[in-house]
Amino acid sequence: MDESAQLDPAAAGETDAVHAADRPATPRTLTQDLRSLGVADGMTLLVHTSMSALGWVAGGSQAVIEALIAAVGDDGTLVMPAHSTGLSEPSQWRNPPVPESWWPIIRDETPAFDADLTPTRMMGVIAEGFRTYPEVRRSSHPQVSFAARGPNAGIVVADHSFDRPLGDRSPLGRLYDLDGYILLLGVGHVNNTALHLAEYRADYPGKEWVTQGAPVKIDGERRWVTFEDLEGDSDDFEAIGGAFGAAGFERRGQVGSGEGRLMNVRKLVDFAADWMTSHRKSK
Repeated sequence: MDESAQLDPAAAGETDAVHAADRPATPRTLTQDLRSLGVADGMTLLVHTSMSALGWVAGGSQAVIEALIAAVGDDGTLVMPAHSTGLSEPSQWRNPPVPESWWPIIRDETPAFDADLTPTRMMGVIAEGFRTYPEVRRSSHPQVSFAARGPNAGIVVADHSFDRPLGDRSPLGRLYDLDGYILLLGVGHVNNTALHLAEYRADYPGKEWVTQGAPVKIDGERRWVTFEDLEGDSDDFEAIGGAFGAAGFERRGQVGSGEGRLMNVRKLVDFAADWMTSHRKSK
């Protein structure tokens, strides 16, 4: 018996997934599940995923990516968040905070954002694997970039504004313009980045803007740049998602051993902006 495997949390999680599944998920079965949910050829689809929620998948994250690409077809465009939130203003870090004496070192010496090299942070193995997949393009924002593959990829990732980076001049805004869709794959609405676009558009008391920063390359030189961003609040995202689903705007179905939720970007953002305007109060 390999005692080291018993002590490895990843191995333990995989063992649980094997025991919980009737059969392994594969690119073929995942594609079938996605099509049954409503994912169709030609869609421009933003996907948020949790690998562990899908059960045991033969081929792991690569198999999930292949299934998603197959489900949208050659005419479809697949989009995933590629956020690198470690490239941010260290004085605002909370998870974890760092000593004030570290702040200037972090600002001066953290490597500049590089669309090819900078890894994602806390996005999961599927989003990180997709970032390096052939023909994938990545937007240029150092903190909240998105990766896209397909005919609309260039439109989605182009001209990602430094200021207000999850607003209308972002890949989220382009997805809205393209009448795209969102797929939550084993995750809830707290992970749904399109709700941040609704925050930008909503009118509610106490809306707060902050100055953020990140290292980038400008004319081949590393620089620390600052930009304006919304102090977002995801505490009510699940409540918004629940109300949206109850209104009949969300399709649900099994994908692997997990649940998929499919929805239209425009319907969600418009609904959520109205909900925030009506329900959010001063803190």
